[in-house]
Amino acid sequence: MSNEIAVIGVGMHPWGKWGKNFVEYGVKAARDAIKDAGIDWKDVGFVSGAATMRCGYPGYVAGATFAQALGWQGAEVNTSYAACASGSQALAAARAKILSGETEVALVIGADTTPKGFLAPQGGERPDDPDWVRFRLGITNPTYFALYARRRMEIYGDTQDDFALVKVKNAEHGFTNPYARYKKKFTAEDVAASAMVADPLRLMDVCATSDGGAALIVCSEAYAKKIGKADAVKVSAISTVTPTYASSVIEMPEMATDSGAVVEAQSFRAALPMKAYEEAGVGPEDVSLAEVYDLSTALELDWMEDLRLCERGAAAAMLRAGDTKLGGRLPINTSGGLACFGEAVPAQALSQVCELTWQLRGQAGDRQVENAKVGITANQGLFGHGSSVILTK
Repeated sequence: MSNEIAVIGVGMHPWGKWGKNFVEYGVKAARDAIKDAGIDWKDVGFVSGAATMRCGYPGYVAGATFAQALGWQGAEVNTSYAACASGSQALAAARAKILSGETEVALVIGADTTPKGFLAPQGGERPDDPDWVRFRLGITNPTYFALYARRRMEIYGDTQDDFALVKVKNAEHGFTNPYARYKKKFTAEDVAASAMVADPLRLMDVCATSDGGAALIVCSEAYAKKIGKADAVKVSAISTVTPTYASSVIEMPEMATDSGAVVEAQSFRAALPMKAYEEAGVGPEDVSLAEVYDLSTALELDWMEDLRLCERGAAAAMLRAGDTKLGGRLPINTSGGLACFGEAVPAQALSQVCELTWQLRGQAGDRQVENAKVGITANQGLFGHGSSVILTK
C-alpha cells in the first residue's frame, strides 16, 4: 500500500505585521487552497489545524476555530502543536486520516499573529525543558543561533562573510515573492553594516517575527484521480522524530597520532531526513531543491549538512560557488526563507510545502527551479520537535 497522498490545493496569506486576528489569515489561505484544488468546502472531511500558543484559546484548538470560521459543515477536526514543526505535525495527522480510509480530503492549516520581540517558550515554568532553561538563563534565540554559528566558525572555518551571503541570496530569491514580508535586495555590505545582535550574528542574520497563514488541501491518490488530478504533487514522506540525545561536538585526541579529531554525536536534526529519505525511496542525490529553517543565516548552512545535501563542513563552499542560488546545482530557500518571511510559527512548515508544490508544478514564476522533481523541507521546534517533509512530482 502506498503511503503517499496528493497535494491538490495550496494557499497563503502574505506575511507581515498586520495586527489582525490570526483566524483572518488562515481563512484567506484556506479559501485560496480550496479554490486552487477546484473543490467545494463541503467536500473537506477533516480539518487539521496547527496550533498557536500566543492567540489564546482559539489558537489552542485551531482546527475547530478554522472549521467554524469557514462554516461548520460536519468535518472532523484535529489540532497539533510542535512549535515551529506544528504545520508538519498537522500534515502528518491529515495523512494518517487519509491513509486509514477515514476521509478522502483534508484541509491542513496554520496561521499566527505574533508580538514584537523574541518568541519565548509558552506554558509556564518547565525546569525539565532545556529550551525553557536556556531562556531563563538569558540565552534567547539569537544567542542560541550565535552559538551554532560560532561552532561553524571554529570547526569548519566559516566566516561572517559566508553568513552574509546567505542573507543576500535569500533576499534575492524572495524579492518577487508576493507572499514575502521583505522584498528588498541586500548586499554583503548592508549585512555587515547592520547592528550586532549576538556575536557573530548581526541584525540581518536573524529572522523577524511575523503574522501570516498557509493552507493545503490534501487527498487520497484515488480521489485525486477521480477529479482529474492524478498527476498532482505527492507528499511522499513526513519525518517527525525526537532526539536520541542532544547534538554535540566533542574534541577528542586521536590515539595513534595525538592530533585533534572532531566526533559529532548524532542528533535528531541528522536523523530527521534519514527517515524521510527511506520512506520516500529517494536520497539526497535526488533532491532538486530544499526549503530549510533559516532562523539565522548560519543555521541554513547547518541544515544543508543535516539533510545530507553536502558533506559536513562543505555548506559554505557550496554557497560561495553559487550552487544554492536559483540557477545553481541545488537551490536552497527559493521562497526567500524566513529571511524574507519571518516566523509565523504554525504556518511556516506549511508555507514550505506550498513553495515546493508551486516549484514541482512549474508555477513558481521568477523563482522557478528548472525540472524540479523532488523537494525537501526541514523545521526544528522547541522541546525536541522536528520535522522533514519530502514532496515528489
